[in-house]
Amino acid sequence: PRGPLPVMTPALPHVFVAIDTPDLEVARSLCSSLQVPGLGIKLGLEFFCAHGAAGVRSVLESAGALPLFIDLKFHDIPNTVAGAVRATTGLGATLLNVHAGGGAAMMKAAVAAATEEAQRLGVPKPAMLAVTVLTSMDDSDLEAVGQARPAREQVVRLARLAQDCGMDGVVCSAEEIGAIRTACGPAFALVVPGIRPAGAAVGDQKRVMTPAEAMAAGATSLVVGRPITNAEVPKDAAASIVAEARGAV
Repeated sequence: PRGPLPVMTPALPHVFVAIDTPDLEVARSLCSSLQVPGLGIKLGLEFFCAHGAAGVRSVLESAGALPLFIDLKFHDIPNTVAGAVRATTGLGATLLNVHAGGGAAMMKAAVAAATEEAQRLGVPKPAMLAVTVLTSMDDSDLEAVGQARPAREQVVRLARLAQDCGMDGVVCSAEEIGAIRTACGPAFALVVPGIRPAGAAVGDQKRVMTPAEAMAAGATSLVVGRPITNAEVPKDAAASIVAEARGAV
């Protein structure tokens, strides 16, 4: 028999804080302290490889109602990605993602798996995002791996493909927001990493913007890591960035 219909995914927060640590207690402590309206948390490969699904559940106990982005960027054959999406759908994530470069069949399989598993479990369906071009890559990096297109052109091409496959949005650089909005319309979610408050170190990101600039350009949600997690008082830093993002909408 068919399970109950999945609950609608809640609206995305203005900012996700990237909890990039393999230390479970550090992650739990950070999430417990970051109870800021308009904030969500993002757990990535470093954390997941160290602690797996049990670690995600443990962090969620500390995070309370904070929305969760499980950032694993699945990229494999369609059947394998579908299985991975099914396995992570029940963890309580608001967002999951895959690499758009995996192709149309893979993205369609991911969307179908998330929808069917959420329905089976009676849980909110996670929004499905496609990663376009990593923000650590610029035109010369793309050329080195055999993609002659400029980064912006490649991002838009992959965003259109993702939308055609039923994805809810993409992860992209702030520089590409305008071009993707033109190509994909206002309802397509744009989650934007590479965000640094004015005066913060750029680090290993090559395409960056401030929170206000990115939101004014049309971002849906921002991803901010070290400017929050390395701050003297992470909660205050998070609240300031959320306020800046809200003020620009």
